[in-house]
Amino acid sequence: MHTLQQLNDGLLHGQTRVKIAQGLSEFPAKLFELAETLEVLDLTDNQLSSLPDNFADLHQLKILFLSNNQFEHLPDVLGQCPNLEMIGFKANQIRTVSSASIPTQTRWLILTDNQIEQLPDSIGQCYRLEKLALAGNRLTSLPASMAKCHQLALLRLSANQLAELPQWLFKLPQLAWLAFSGNRFSHVEHCDNTRVPTVPLNQFQLGKLLGQGASGLIYQASHIALQHGTGEFRCTDEVAVKLFKGMVTSDGYPADELDCCLTAGEHPNLINVLAQINQADQLGLVMQLIPPSYANLGLPPSLQTCSRDTFEPNTRFSEPRIIKIATQMADILAHLHQNGISHGDIYAHNTMINPQGNVLFGDFGAASNLNQFSPERRVLMQAIEVRAFGYMIEDMLNLIEPAHSPKTEVLHQLVQDCLQPSLSARPTFNALKQQLTSMA
Repeated sequence: MHTLQQLNDGLLHGQTRVKIAQGLSEFPAKLFELAETLEVLDLTDNQLSSLPDNFADLHQLKILFLSNNQFEHLPDVLGQCPNLEMIGFKANQIRTVSSASIPTQTRWLILTDNQIEQLPDSIGQCYRLEKLALAGNRLTSLPASMAKCHQLALLRLSANQLAELPQWLFKLPQLAWLAFSGNRFSHVEHCDNTRVPTVPLNQFQLGKLLGQGASGLIYQASHIALQHGTGEFRCTDEVAVKLFKGMVTSDGYPADELDCCLTAGEHPNLINVLAQINQADQLGLVMQLIPPSYANLGLPPSLQTCSRDTFEPNTRFSEPRIIKIATQMADILAHLHQNGISHGDIYAHNTMINPQGNVLFGDFGAASNLNQFSPERRVLMQAIEVRAFGYMIEDMLNLIEPAHSPKTEVLHQLVQDCLQPSLSARPTFNALKQQLTSMA
């Protein structure tokens, strides 16, 4: 983090990255003195509502973050920036996006949690567009021109006002992560799934914060009301309690996530849900406490990898370990789709694993309920997820320990099958599970 004082005193000369959050209401003109070097500019958490007309003079700029500001329009001057490829305007008050505002070389566009009703047709000219986050807006349709965005891999459409998903969406050759819960055709106002008992939050004593994501905070907790309640829930062990944030998150509405998590059903490799918190002022999940032997398989994507996972330095996978992980994941995902749930976020960083290679999978923040879809649409949704599964296996194969085995070649072919441009050419999760089981 830098300060405005450092900028004004010339102490940031030569910097390639600048981040300032000091309640700025005007764009700092001194930034133009960094035009020859500045590549990443983060002015998140300020009070900015406009950019200067000569903003494109920052000709080396590649990445711009202006989330949590006061913009009502996506600035047209962005379209003039020659190298800008990553744009983040999450949580502003943006209502309009003009055809001039999106550079054609854009690779990553984040417009989550705004008031956008329509996107310009020019977005179809973004030939490199790989990641597009639009959750929490007022979109009623998508431009047909987006059918030309053949590089699009991740698309977040949750919590909008879409009446349906366009057919061209299911022809995008590289789409692997799609979330659309909380639209007119898919929103759950109140989760009425009774698979697990409903318990009040005040029956739990919250302990340390275990983690947090886009949709909520996860605490270690104790059940302190064994002698009270409905009689349906009794727990003497420590549990994990996930409390959803607010009304809408970057992945959608809490009620939709709760519904998907419960509709997913039980599976040995899914994080076990014990109860739900379903109060007017708070939604949440009571889950098994993950043993400390489990750790994340991977790390989230970086600014460079965009939509692909990263891993700790020196990470290596043996061939048997890859096969074991892949077999469990295929089994989990076959189970989810059989129950009508698309996970939407199949990544190594959402996958927990222990030293024995046993998998625990969860995080339904980007999940969507498919039970309102036709059988044909459900097959296409599964094919999209199969591509994400293929990427996950490919990422592990890229880190495989040296091995000379025919099975490695089979794994590489399996990945290629999952990454077929045509959705109808990809295998199902059941077929993948059978193939991987035979290899194990």
